[in-house]
Amino acid sequence: MKELAFEELTGRIIGCAIAVHRELGPGFLESIYEQAMVVELRRSGLRFEQQKLLPIHYQGEPIGEHRLDLLVENLIVVELKAISDLEDVHFAIVRSYLKAARLEHGLLLNFASMPLTVKRVIFHPPFSDS
Repeated sequence: MKELAFEELTGRIIGCAIAVHRELGPGFLESIYEQAMVVELRRSGLRFEQQKLLPIHYQGEPIGEHRLDLLVENLIVVELKAISDLEDVHFAIVRSYLKAARLEHGLLLNFASMPLTVKRVIFHPPFSDS
């Protein structure tokens, strides 16, 4: 069986999310889950950035910016949701964040579901400088 990239790191992040979901359950706003994840990530000793600004470029020109919910260890984009069901567009959005951040691995977490929904999102470059 092929080992998943960053398996230990994603396992630790997922463990934090499970702890948050176990304590709070579904029903809160995404911002509440984000703050609880910050507490859990800090307690777990993981390095992270919350609401990291990510510049977006089009043909080499800056056209705006996005804020990542969480960037863990400068490797994993973590997108938090509190919605009834994940849809294809949510995966596409995370892939676009990964492309803009020039990263390959993300987690999409939905705290409104029972049990917690955890999905890995992978973006395979090629990255270009344009």
